[in-house]
Amino acid sequence: MLKSYLKIAWRNLRKNKLYAVINITGLTIGIVSCLLIGVYIRHELSYDRFNENADKIVRVTMEFNHGGGSQKFAFTGTKVGPQFKRTFPEIADYVRLYKWPRIVSYNNLLFKENNFVYAEPSFFKIFSFKLKEGDIIDALSSPDKIVITETIAKKYFNDEDPIGKILKVGDKNFRVSAIAADAPSNSQIRFDFLVPFNTLDQAKKEQYYGANYTTYLLLKEKGQISSLQTKISAYMKMVDRDELNLTGSQFVRLYIEPLTKVHLYSNLPGDAEPNGSIVYIYILIVVAILILVIACVNYVNLAIAQSAGRGAEISIRKVMGAGRLQLFTQFIGEALMVATIGIVLAIGIAYIALPYFNQLSGMQFSYAVFFNPVIMVSLVLLALIIGLFAGAYPALLLANIRLSKILKAGFSFTSGKSTRGSLIIFQFVISIFLIITTVIILQQLSFIRNKDIGYNKSNVMVVPVGYEMMPQMDGLKKQLANIPGVESVAAANNEPVNVMWGDAIKTDDGKSLTVNALPMDEDFIKTMQLKIIAGSDFTYSDVLQMDDTTNNHKNFHYTFILNESAARALGWTPEQAIGKKISKDAPGVVKAVVKDFNFKSLHMPISPLLLFLDHNQSQDLFVRINANQTSAVIQAIQSLWKQRVQNRPFEYKFLDDDFDALYRTEQRTAGVFSTFSALAILLACMGLFAITAFSVVQRTKEIGIRKVLGANVSSIVLLISKDFLFMVIIAMAIASPIAWYMSAQWLQGFAYRIHIYWWVFASAGIVSLMVAAITVSVQAIKAALANPVDSLKSE
Repeated sequence: MLKSYLKIAWRNLRKNKLYAVINITGLTIGIVSCLLIGVYIRHELSYDRFNENADKIVRVTMEFNHGGGSQKFAFTGTKVGPQFKRTFPEIADYVRLYKWPRIVSYNNLLFKENNFVYAEPSFFKIFSFKLKEGDIIDALSSPDKIVITETIAKKYFNDEDPIGKILKVGDKNFRVSAIAADAPSNSQIRFDFLVPFNTLDQAKKEQYYGANYTTYLLLKEKGQISSLQTKISAYMKMVDRDELNLTGSQFVRLYIEPLTKVHLYSNLPGDAEPNGSIVYIYILIVVAILILVIACVNYVNLAIAQSAGRGAEISIRKVMGAGRLQLFTQFIGEALMVATIGIVLAIGIAYIALPYFNQLSGMQFSYAVFFNPVIMVSLVLLALIIGLFAGAYPALLLANIRLSKILKAGFSFTSGKSTRGSLIIFQFVISIFLIITTVIILQQLSFIRNKDIGYNKSNVMVVPVGYEMMPQMDGLKKQLANIPGVESVAAANNEPVNVMWGDAIKTDDGKSLTVNALPMDEDFIKTMQLKIIAGSDFTYSDVLQMDDTTNNHKNFHYTFILNESAARALGWTPEQAIGKKISKDAPGVVKAVVKDFNFKSLHMPISPLLLFLDHNQSQDLFVRINANQTSAVIQAIQSLWKQRVQNRPFEYKFLDDDFDALYRTEQRTAGVFSTFSALAILLACMGLFAITAFSVVQRTKEIGIRKVLGANVSSIVLLISKDFLFMVIIAMAIASPIAWYMSAQWLQGFAYRIHIYWWVFASAGIVSLMVAAITVSVQAIKAALANPVDSLKSE
């Protein structure tokens, strides 16, 4: 029986080649989309779950308020971990991490290493990172030990055994004690080097403030997070305010969040890496389902359309005693066969498309991912689901036809036309929705790229220098400024695209304000082309006057510049702010107010910012260069670097690249939407093409009679096309409000965003109409040009 069903199914596929190709191609595209998106989603949802204690590990975050609003960070002070372990019996252990780029050398090798992490010995107890060589207990047991990864071992030692070898970090020597496996791609904690946390001078003193460290807690039991959070909140209210460095209404709050939630639910300054977003995961799930639904709808539509041609087959089977269940099984079997063929083809196409998908998603998936047991089982289940979903309605429809109805001449389903119409509308609703949302995402990204952010980020080369080069900074700046093509040079603690330094200031009249802060030199504002709206820029004389060496440096004072938001929060106009005295850890005078500029992602509004002179905090050089001399300038700087700097490799980047990196998630989402929107409209048009072809066949006699009676080509094309084009118009009316609502919700995540204009919806509708018109017209024109004699013979 099964063999007979398979033969009939295969015969039907061969008999109706056009419909078979469209069905199989559509399902293959849908399955490839689901497969690739599923691989990505599975990876994102698996973040940090490789840890055996994943459900018992939490990260501590901090919110502090020093007046004028609060700020949240993924950092804490050094005291949080040890004090919480002493205080709360729910906590089994803790680990503090500090990531700090360092210069590492071995023999003649010299590299800047960004994934250099200070960690406590409990690191390997709490997290499940594996050691290839060495002992977990001993790996970080003494201050001179260092753990490196397999990749680093190969980089520095090639085929030598690294154990016991000496690596120089700054002016300290560390002995390699262990080799760790490279961190999995689904780990938010990435390291190439681990050294003992207690080698940091700051680690020797426990304090709640000075928050620069990431603290993780290991709980004794699962399910304790909520109750522990309540205890922590109550405990922090009892901590002495002097110990927290608080006055007045200021506060510090500490929160714990599950390790497995950090990657998709957190977006805090100090996160270990750029995180994903659960919102985008939901979006991708919806996109994958919609693509697959369009493909399944094509199958349903074509199965119903072909039903009239299978009347004889069904009647013979019923006469021979086939019951409803047997007929239902046969048609479900046909759907499963098509789905299975689609699965097989999808694996091959996904294999070919993986490099492109990696580029689109920013991942590095290997081909082995397709042979993961979870993926393989999921594909089998997907074939069953597709077969049942796509085949159920046509199977029920065909299996329940009464024999007397089949034997009537001209047998057809009275409900078939309306059902097909509804399904075509549904397909184009999805397609138009995806087109509109894609256009809006691309518009927002274009807005971000072209928005005036308050400074000129173009043609600015960023050269990391680190604190170690402070003594050479002034001389290096002067030499860089003399290079032809260099327009100006400045130094600062951080790039203006992502200022994380948090601080608190107080005015003479007792007002307090929480601010972001950026230490810089006297050339930074000029180099970044910030706009001063009151007062004057920093000068070198301000630097000389800052550090009054009399009275044991007690006369030290700052020179400050505020942004508009900070002046406004303190109740001053820009002009009123000039000359005002404020203090942070030392007093100072406001010299100027700059126009507000975006120093964080455009997801966030501009907040109060304090700019202050401090040569001792500079970690980056900013070199504005002539756009026409970029290559020559880079070569000249590299040559100068080799002459002047012996203990640090030369590296650089461009400021606008780092700005673009803030929106990498959105850029990838736009790429995914663009790709799958194109696939959606392709699938919808394939289905429309097939249905039009079937409609033309069904109306062959009518078209022939109309031509004999004098109908011209255009009238016949209009006759065939108008119903289908009307369906697209209905789809546009349904899709537009849905797309508007969803897009508006997405845009709420940006403090600075575009307006949604009516022409976006009109354009999407026009494009859909044009594509549908071309698709339908191909078949309609062919029918209109056919010889009416041949058309009448078909009867």
